[in-house]
Amino acid sequence: MEAASTPPRRRIELVDCARGLALVAMAVYHFTWDLDFFGYIEPGSSVTGGWRIFARCIAISFLFIVGVSLYLGNGHGIRWKSYWRRLAMITAAALAVTAATIVVTPGAFIFFGILHHIAVASLLGLLFLRLHWAVIILSGIIAVVLPHVATSAAFNHPVLWWIGLSTEVAPSTDFVPLFPMFGAVLFGIGAAKVSERTGLTERLSALTWPERIPLLGFFGKHSLAFYLLHQPVLISIVWVFAQVLPPPPPDQGALFLSACNVECVAFREEPFCNAYCSCLLDKAKANKLADQLFGPDEATTERLRGLANTCLIENTPGEGLAPAEGSRSGESDDSQ
Repeated sequence: MEAASTPPRRRIELVDCARGLALVAMAVYHFTWDLDFFGYIEPGSSVTGGWRIFARCIAISFLFIVGVSLYLGNGHGIRWKSYWRRLAMITAAALAVTAATIVVTPGAFIFFGILHHIAVASLLGLLFLRLHWAVIILSGIIAVVLPHVATSAAFNHPVLWWIGLSTEVAPSTDFVPLFPMFGAVLFGIGAAKVSERTGLTERLSALTWPERIPLLGFFGKHSLAFYLLHQPVLISIVWVFAQVLPPPPPDQGALFLSACNVECVAFREEPFCNAYCSCLLDKAKANKLADQLFGPDEATTERLRGLANTCLIENTPGEGLAPAEGSRSGESDDSQ
């Protein structure tokens, strides 16, 4: 049943528009990823550098809005019927995304992406709705800091990767672990509570977004449908274009750097990964192994492991072989 004590609340158009803007930004990023996937831009450019930061900012904005919406919709009494309906839709969509990416990108499928996170956060967030805003904000800070102080190999089992405290994790085209990203949801809940206490929520509910950009609000109100449909549409457009004007043949060295960096940045900082992967490629070329980086035989794999260990030591003196050494990228081209 719907909670009878829940006061009627006017929909805040600004929240819908903010969500719509985040969706448009996401579509821009995914279009760039598609161009990368088909080979129209430098391999790996969509998952490193500024584009990687852009993608992370989009995810943070989505989760912040999830927190805001969770409080606005259920802060004065959980509307169980609509809550469970929404959660079921998100969960089903998350499972569909996993199934689709297992087929399309089996070496880097989405096992805990943004929709998976939203589903889990929607459950955990209920525990914080009645807490004082300061406690919620403090909890958000703890969630953000936790991976920097509590990472452990004890979480390295694949069943625990989603928590975000493991020292290694399999490649994925969209990995949004519980920590530190749940902090954004908590910040959204806390911000919504502060907004209500100060009267800002009531003032925002009276605002009507300018009619010249109605699509943002429309997208925001139908965010799940937009999320599920936009990427198949975009990737279909790029695929059709590729049939008319195919991309240039890929450079194998660039492909290796892309695969190596995608795998490495899951557990190390990007500057280290750039240096480490470049070192491994250079040493492979010097040892005439560059043409065997993808799909090497057992003997070549051992030689590549040795080169990877050398590069690791050169870039991080005192360490042994990394948990997910760069040579793994040379063993399989599943990331491509």
